[in-house]
Amino acid sequence: MKCSIVIPVYKSEAILPELLKQLNAELEKLGLRNDSELILVNDASPDGSWKVLQSLTSQHDNLKAVNLAKNFGQHNAIMAGLRFASGDFVVLMDDDLQHSPAYIGKLIEALKDDDVCFVRFEKRQHAGWKVAGSNFNNLLASHLVDKPKNLYLSSFKAFRRHINDAITQYEGPYPYIDGLILRSTNRIQVIDAIHHERFAGQGNYNLKRSVSLLLKMATGFSVAPLRLAILIGVGFGLLSFLTVIYVIVDKLMNPAVQPGWTSIVAIILAVSGVQMLFLGLIGEYMGRLYLNSNKKPQYVIREISGFIKSREEP
Repeated sequence: MKCSIVIPVYKSEAILPELLKQLNAELEKLGLRNDSELILVNDASPDGSWKVLQSLTSQHDNLKAVNLAKNFGQHNAIMAGLRFASGDFVVLMDDDLQHSPAYIGKLIEALKDDDVCFVRFEKRQHAGWKVAGSNFNNLLASHLVDKPKNLYLSSFKAFRRHINDAITQYEGPYPYIDGLILRSTNRIQVIDAIHHERFAGQGNYNLKRSVSLLLKMATGFSVAPLRLAILIGVGFGLLSFLTVIYVIVDKLMNPAVQPGWTSIVAIILAVSGVQMLFLGLIGEYMGRLYLNSNKKPQYVIREISGFIKSREEP
């Protein structure tokens, strides 16, 4: 198989027929129609997405559909699809047609010299808060997962088979695809593309999911937050030491000075707040380790459709 295209599906019942139509039209143009596989993973979508996928597998012989038993999240659904992928090149994209299939050829072309290629959008068709949050996540990624500063981490990307093999070795319950990619190679290229309007319906990413992705990146693929806690702790210790010296000197110079209860309470509250913040951070690390050690599943497959019956299910 030359090319595998993996797409997580959620609330896209009305989009899927057009998505498959455009994908196969582009693959036909590239001469890959008979040398490709489309792996769509339904992340327990509450609409009729799975029924539509089952119907489409009878219309498109290169479509393989996977239905998860519950909603595990976008990155977990992608991991499920990647374990079925057998292509020399793997393309990841969203299901809403904001990622145009017309760029698949350019992505594959870029992989002749590099291991990974990301798509950078000139102007994203998202709400302002989502664009700002995405830019903030990319900024943090430069420090948390050693992302090159000129690289934008997009969900539209492609990579070679050996990168896919490296990614799918990860068995933890909280995968972060871009973090796994950056762990595996530094031969990365970027191409520019136009970001289209969503074909139908509304986007599924909200503030809660954005924060969850940030925590996954920060606590699952970096110890930078713990090092930050050490630095802040050292800073507060130094500040406390200087405050003690100031109080002693002030008392020696002005014996009549009354103790400053307000300042003491303010300092105690500030230090306590920072301590509770970083105790929570440490708790987040410990909680993820606990769930990992208890073998919390990355995903559970309920059923599949469109696969050759003799093929062994991963």
